[in-house]
Amino acid sequence: MRAMSRKSTAGPDLDDISWQIIEQLQEDGRRSYGAIAKVVGLSEAAVRQRVQRLTESGVVQIVAVTDPLLVGAHRQAMVGVRVSGPLEPVASALSDMPEMIYVVLCAGGFDILCEIVCDDDAHLAEVLASRIRSIPGVAGTETFVYLQLRKESYRWGTRRPLNQ
Repeated sequence: MRAMSRKSTAGPDLDDISWQIIEQLQEDGRRSYGAIAKVVGLSEAAVRQRVQRLTESGVVQIVAVTDPLLVGAHRQAMVGVRVSGPLEPVASALSDMPEMIYVVLCAGGFDILCEIVCDDDAHLAEVLASRIRSIPGVAGTETFVYLQLRKESYRWGTRRPLNQ
């Protein structure tokens, strides 16, 4: 579960109870509303309403996260993309590819970083050569193939704004 909307840095004002609910869901996205209610001091119905508001507003997503290797995706990589011209059309084209699980505009040596999950090396090569590099505006790419996943965590906790 991700606790911040990835579409905008501006979000709804969250009070202490909302932050506590988010923390509970990050520990276990299947935790019952009743169990959360006991921790945060609200009724089960009030927790249900708050979780619904948090999901509808895009503050949280509650999803099942799979291990790509166990579901047949044997090649993961990070792809750095350099762009000539506007970034948005390239980022949109990359985001539309089903193999992309993460696309972010960034500063530094690359304009866009993408995380890609493919069936195997041949699939990765096809996506790189035939699809990514053929997007108008892509000036170059660099691929970082994952050899071994050592840590992947969605339990990073909440980072409350300093004014809260």
